[in-house]
Amino acid sequence: MTQTNITDKALCVALCRNDLKAFDTIYERYWRRLYLYAFKIFEDQLVCEDLVQEVFVDLWERGRHKKIEHLEGYLFRAVKFQVLNVIRDLKKTSDLEAVFAHLPEQLGADHLLEFEEVDRIVRQSVGALPNKCKEVFQLSREADLPNSEIARQMNISVRTVEAHLYKALKSIKKNLGQIYFCLSSFIIVSFSFLF
Repeated sequence: MTQTNITDKALCVALCRNDLKAFDTIYERYWRRLYLYAFKIFEDQLVCEDLVQEVFVDLWERGRHKKIEHLEGYLFRAVKFQVLNVIRDLKKTSDLEAVFAHLPEQLGADHLLEFEEVDRIVRQSVGALPNKCKEVFQLSREADLPNSEIARQMNISVRTVEAHLYKALKSIKKNLGQIYFCLSSFIIVSFSFLF
């Protein structure tokens, strides 16, 4: 049960003592407001829900070891930074796509093997995506449709398309693990032939 009469300061002190009820009270008190704040900036339900959850996970993990003076301000700043990180990551994705567009057509045998390994991992990663996310990714990368056309075909917003692409690319990047370093080397070596 939520204690509405307890102050944020008292909740932070209780949180430092690993008080799960205090955390639950903070969650119930702020989740909706934080979600609406994030949605006002980014306008994507799934992404905003995820990033608000990440803020609360971080609060539970770090809040126990950190003295928070102004809880409301702390939480809203954390959400703002999470949204900015998502936007920054979307921009990085666009930059990476521009790099891939300029890679040379012919590859040496050693680079071809690296490419095949990366391609195999990417295909496995795409196969493991949730259905809608996979469909958006395939329409974007395989059918080469612009985000606006994907949104129209699937009857979703462009922001939702972007969110699915972000989620797909994040999953692929995670699955590449060690190979991601090889891919970076491959891009650098391949790019050096352009100059």
